[in-house]
Amino acid sequence: SRNEKGWKSWFDKDAPEEEIIPDGYNDSLDTCHKLLLIRSWCPDRTVFQARKYIASSLEEKYTEPVILNLEKTWEESDTRTPLICFLSMGSDPTIQIDALAKKLKLVKSECRTISMGQGQEVHARKLIQMSMQQGGWVLLQNCHLGLEFMEELLETIMNTEASDESFRVWITTEPHDRFPITLLQTSLKFTNEPPQGVRAGLKRTFAGINQDLLDISNLPMWKPMLYTVAFLHSTVQERRKFGPLGWNIPYEFNSADFTASVQFIQNHLDECDIKKGVSWSTVRYMIGEVQYGGRVTDDFDKRLLNCFARVWFSEKMFEPSFCFYTGYKIPLCKTLDQYFEYIQSLPSLDNPEVFGLHPNADITYQSNTASAVLETITNIQPKESGGGVGETREAIVYRLSEDMLSKLPPDYIPHEVKARLVKMGHLNSMNIFLRQEIDRMQKVITILRNSLSDLKLAIEGTIIMSENLRDALDNMYDARIPQIWKRVSWDSSTLGFWFTELLERNSQFSIWIFEGRPNVFWMTGFFNPQGFLTAMRQEVTRAHKGWALDSVTIHNEVLRQTKEEIVAPPAEGVYIYGLYMDGAAWDRRNGKLTESTPKVLFMQLPVLHIFAINSTAPKDPKLYVCPIYKKPQRTDLTFITVVYLRTVLSPDHWILRGVALLCDMNS
Repeated sequence: SRNEKGWKSWFDKDAPEEEIIPDGYNDSLDTCHKLLLIRSWCPDRTVFQARKYIASSLEEKYTEPVILNLEKTWEESDTRTPLICFLSMGSDPTIQIDALAKKLKLVKSECRTISMGQGQEVHARKLIQMSMQQGGWVLLQNCHLGLEFMEELLETIMNTEASDESFRVWITTEPHDRFPITLLQTSLKFTNEPPQGVRAGLKRTFAGINQDLLDISNLPMWKPMLYTVAFLHSTVQERRKFGPLGWNIPYEFNSADFTASVQFIQNHLDECDIKKGVSWSTVRYMIGEVQYGGRVTDDFDKRLLNCFARVWFSEKMFEPSFCFYTGYKIPLCKTLDQYFEYIQSLPSLDNPEVFGLHPNADITYQSNTASAVLETITNIQPKESGGGVGETREAIVYRLSEDMLSKLPPDYIPHEVKARLVKMGHLNSMNIFLRQEIDRMQKVITILRNSLSDLKLAIEGTIIMSENLRDALDNMYDARIPQIWKRVSWDSSTLGFWFTELLERNSQFSIWIFEGRPNVFWMTGFFNPQGFLTAMRQEVTRAHKGWALDSVTIHNEVLRQTKEEIVAPPAEGVYIYGLYMDGAAWDRRNGKLTESTPKVLFMQLPVLHIFAINSTAPKDPKLYVCPIYKKPQRTDLTFITVVYLRTVLSPDHWILRGVALLCDMNS
């Protein structure tokens, strides 16, 4: 770190790969080494540097986005070569295939379409036979729902001579593990990804609207409300790319949701009393709970959708000053052309703040994209032992197994654990929880010890390499967690993180059982954190005469201290450390939520005091209700509980930001 300032200033740039690398590395590193440097320092810029590497190694044209030319694709096919389109979210090539059929003026026929699913094989068979004899195209949609028929289709195409040369089979399918590989090998494969961004989304939505729809109502509220639904439609789709910050579950919102919402607003305006105006509570409910909300299964996603409806759909939307975000206002247009002109003037790249997110969300998105690309590359690497120079896979894994075995903690001796629990009070709810956690930890240690010892023997050739051991060898070589370990433990991004976490988890249990209850708990280290919080509620309830568990709820206070500054346990409840804030930061001095620092994705929360109160009354609505998850994947399975955080801004601001607390940042 001789030139720490220089490196820090390089790192803080928006696009470090475009800047000069300090200390002469700019000239001494080739593009491949620069790629390795960018990957380790700025994971979110990996794909940008990879483009430069591809351009310098191959050619510039391989880095350009490909515009799908269906006609050229069709020219390469013949009667025995089907064309397969892999569907991605929000894209469907049906309209383009139909348009191509019309353009080519197919003799005697059009494009015959059928959507696959239960019982559709009979109709598909007829269509194929008919087209083989008379010519023309057959489009089989959603073939991942009719996989059995795909084998038969391949046989028909290969073994039956088509009497007409214009016969073609087009297939659309989502990627599926059980899709017949031979059919894939004999076909031409393409995909059609929808353009990204608000501008592209609005263009696509308005392309499906005609002037009659614009003129259907002469009420002044109609056109602004129509545009706002279109903007919401683009926003809910665009938020998907930001992963859990955008939506906990990536929903397949489509044009049917938009059409249904527009139809509802049209009906509502037809029936509404001009004096009373729009019933906003009805509009918000229909959009947030029914039209778009009908797809949403996660409670926090439902909260987000209702928040959009609340913030955007109100009388304020008709004020000239209203905007979704700086530069994104509701245009006052009379014709479709005027709308298209306005949409064309919007930026081609959107700041995440347009969707309510912090600019840091883009770093998360770019990092996730890079990880997905590298994960795919790793998965398709050959698994056989290399015949080249250097250590073999087996030798590397053997050494790793020995190293892990030497660091593995000793087994818990049942009678020692029991004696300690009796001494501490084995009927205390927290100690019952501790016993259950130690039992689960012992199971992990046993499985790990056995499989590492067996793996060493199998590599030496003493015992046969079973399927589980082969899986362990492959995964350990790739620094991943073997399936047999993952089943009894927890997930982590790499084997190194996983094993370090094992040692840290075990250390917390071992200190608790042999040295006494800790002042501060590391909640990440528990198999069942919900059980821990329930045990704490039971403990507090029993300490108060006349309290009933049903009416006791959890409340919390964020302290100013860090874990190291805590010297004694709380009088009641528990202190918790090791939680990370995602989507926001914490102002420690003033004890409130604040915006994230640029390029800092996660911030550790100071110690959190969680306690129980004898009241089921609703909490202060000015507090932000923040969910806690075990992992960055925010699902029902990783959800633990909610905490209440102080904020100066409206809680709606943090709902749109997707703010949550995570026990672990490594996905």
